[in-house]
Amino acid sequence: MAALARRGLKVAPFKVGPDFIDPGHHTRIVGRESKNLDGWMLSKEFNLACFAQAAAEADVAVIEGVMGLFDGYDGKTEAGSTAQMAKWLGVPVVLLVDAASMARSAAAVVMGFEHFDKQLTYAGVVFNNLGSKRHLKYLEDAIGQGVQMPCLGGVARNPEITIPERHLGLVTREDHPLDRRTIDELADIIEDSLDLDKLMSALPNIDLPRPSGADNVGREKKVRIAVARDNAFCFYYQDNLDLLERHGAEIVSFSPLADDDLPRDVGGLYFGGGYPELFAGKLADNRKLRDRIRDNSRAGMPIYAECGGFMYLCEELVDLNGECYPMAGCFPFATKMFPRLKALGYREVTLTADTPIGKKDLRIRGHEFHYSELTRQASGIHTVYRISDRSGLDRPPGGYQINQTLGSYNHLHFGSQPAVAGHFVESCRIYHDSRNLG
Repeated sequence: MAALARRGLKVAPFKVGPDFIDPGHHTRIVGRESKNLDGWMLSKEFNLACFAQAAAEADVAVIEGVMGLFDGYDGKTEAGSTAQMAKWLGVPVVLLVDAASMARSAAAVVMGFEHFDKQLTYAGVVFNNLGSKRHLKYLEDAIGQGVQMPCLGGVARNPEITIPERHLGLVTREDHPLDRRTIDELADIIEDSLDLDKLMSALPNIDLPRPSGADNVGREKKVRIAVARDNAFCFYYQDNLDLLERHGAEIVSFSPLADDDLPRDVGGLYFGGGYPELFAGKLADNRKLRDRIRDNSRAGMPIYAECGGFMYLCEELVDLNGECYPMAGCFPFATKMFPRLKALGYREVTLTADTPIGKKDLRIRGHEFHYSELTRQASGIHTVYRISDRSGLDRPPGGYQINQTLGSYNHLHFGSQPAVAGHFVESCRIYHDSRNLG
């Protein structure tokens, strides 16, 4: 992406799968919001429309896959895989092969991918983690015997360009921002290591459908929704925010780490996931904002929180060192961090009661990924989610609602259920108008 953008091309970035961190780095690299594509959370129609709209003004689209090319929901089908998405969109694949400690065997790997699914097309193969230029020559000679896809080059092993990792994945762009010098160094590596001209010549020209024109489906009257965005809260699907705006929301950002008050004249709050446990001390010190959020919750303001945002709305957060920090206190719960993963996977949520994001029986898809869990839960707080995983098996119920404050560990994609964004915006509008009239 860095190399193509530096050539003056407008790059439309995408990520396959339920990922928040990689799209953040994409956006930093090319200056355009990266969109998520997903074969389970989202319908084929939504994926195609999302791709067409985001790529409409671009010169080239770059889609980062998820896991291995054919890895999806199970071992029998392509469902949810990068390969499925490539065929849905009609785009070729650049196969990236980790060639560390590998020579002629690489040809068997590439040939296996090439013959596994004849409906896929390949722009070429790139070898990663090379030991030397001579290593690349071995690999080129090997795939020259029976492999059809061209070799686009190879990238040498280089620990200097590794992005550090922590629980939940790579360090985010907020905590590991790629500066202009680093981005240029990445572009230099690609220009020196790959034949970009050969790659570009192998890409098809795609006729994208025109956007539907339904850019504004909400009322003309806007309602301001405050979205928590900083180093602690940075996990948002861009489509969720876009859909809220389409339904009449004016998105205003605020920082629970830095701001001592909420933005003025807002009708609702949205807390995404992130890393509140890494900033628990600073969040706890900001008592004025915590009190303001709790007061708004008690007054009936629509508030929606996911995962890390849900942890922040509980009474206490206990970190891995056993330190306990006071949080906003909207929910009479405590959460605690653990060194091991507590939940991971796709989820389908069915609302069991009317909520700020939808009415009873509405179904929404998303995913769950966290290292914390509830360790103290007051009695009498009813759950409003019935949850199943992608196989249809029931999961423990979740989704907690007090007044008009809704929180859970599930990250929901509003694109999976068009009614969600409109319902939340309308809930915020009704609350805002009632308070003004009062």
